[in-house]
Amino acid sequence: MTNSIGLDKQKSEQLVAALNVLLSSYQIQYMNARSFHWNIKGREFFELHVKFEEIYNQLLLKVDELAERILTIEGIPLHAFSDYLNASEITEAKDIQNGPEAVATLLAGFTQLIKSQRTILAQAADAEDEGTASLMGDYITEQEKLVWMLKAYLG
Repeated sequence: MTNSIGLDKQKSEQLVAALNVLLSSYQIQYMNARSFHWNIKGREFFELHVKFEEIYNQLLLKVDELAERILTIEGIPLHAFSDYLNASEITEAKDIQNGPEAVATLLAGFTQLIKSQRTILAQAADAEDEGTASLMGDYITEQEKLVWMLKAYLG
């Protein structure tokens, strides 16, 4: 049995579940980056304040794309913050004002996102879901470079 865009319904449901975990992780990563933008202190304030804003804006776009992809494959995106906290593979960060600690926290989050996206990429390939596979491939490519840059910042 297939859904309205021709994908296997059962495989799409499995993808929806994985994408909802990813969506939740993105929401927590977004809030972490937003918090760092607001609360950063120290010598790197000007540099990091701008960089964190750039990062959270990119994350917010992906949150919307993921929710829309879930809807496209006929799922329902999670939409309550309590659900995000329960499903996320990224931990909520609180009270971080130190630049290197904030960068290290974002680095760990992006490393987790890449790992999750690789798993979903394989699932999408198995389901012949080119749309989801393409989205994951684009995210991985972009975030691998960001991981390299965050690591370079930390030395």
